Amino acid sequence: MALKNDQYNQILREYDGKILQNKHELDIRRQEAFRLIPELKELEDSIISLSARSGRMALLGDDTGLKDLKENINELERKKISLLLTHGLPENYLDMQYQCEKCKDTGFIGNEKCNCFKQAIADLMYSDSNIREIIARENFNTFSFQYYSDDIIDETTGLSQLSNMQKVVAYSKSFIRHFHKKHDNLLLLGNTGVGKTFLANCIARELLNRGYTVIYLTAFRLFDILEKHKFNKEEDGSAASNQFEYILDCDLLIIDDLGTEMNNSFTNSQLYLIINERLLKQKSTLISTNLSLPNINSTYGERIFSRIVSSFSVQRIVGKDIRLHKAVHQSNSE
Repeated sequence: MALKNDQYNQILREYDGKILQNKHELDIRRQEAFRLIPELKELEDSIISLSARSGRMALLGDDTGLKDLKENINELERKKISLLLTHGLPENYLDMQYQCEKCKDTGFIGNEKCNCFKQAIADLMYSDSNIREIIARENFNTFSFQYYSDDIIDETTGLSQLSNMQKVVAYSKSFIRHFHKKHDNLLLLGNTGVGKTFLANCIARELLNRGYTVIYLTAFRLFDILEKHKFNKEEDGSAASNQFEYILDCDLLIIDDLGTEMNNSFTNSQLYLIINERLLKQKSTLISTNLSLPNINSTYGERIFSRIVSSFSVQRIVGKDIRLHKAVHQSNSE
């Protein structure tokens, strides 16, 4: 995944900053713990001294007393944990805390880029999507069922708007829970403003927090990138090519508002390419659209329609335009 040198260095500097911040926070925790529990300092010093001695003995192949030495270290560790817990502190309070436990905030696992590094590249390449800022506002913590009526029954589902949304959210959480092994795909159908994009952002946040790479693109932006990649319309032709690679390879691709782009033979062929390639790679795709299933068929053709209905779980969201409801409520309260 080619990056310009300054972009690559920018990401590396961010990782350096994370490591420095982690060390600073650990120093603060240690000072606080030693102030609260003075005997901890002596325990820590003993553990460090014995660990260094154990390391030297193992390096020199001296097995004499090594087992007893390790047991002494383990006993001191148990005493340390007991002291921390007794004083209401977590047992890992004096351990380095990382934003990414997989790579310890280095960006690499061995010689391979960690998923968090790949996501950093994706965030840099798709900075116009503002996904990080959006999911800070739109997530399951801020999600509310209050906008879905329990009195209005939808003829298609046979459920009230509320019951149907509860079912969709339950499926979405199952989609997240089993993401690592099932590679499912999700199609969210519904009219404008019923919560499709909000729910997609909820899913994105949960998967990002689990260390997966997620790319969010509106349909318009997706096809703009694909056009530039196909016809090399940028001065730096590698930019669109790199973006194209990530569109194919990220763990979850979110295509929002499918059907709002200008539809033609090019967009149809590229949509089939993306869907088909990601299915072959066993990479998950989430599509949200205002179109009904018959409209998807008539707009994109039988080949794409068949791929979607056979490989995607279709979840239909019904309700009133939440954004309009909020706007009216805010206007009335002013």
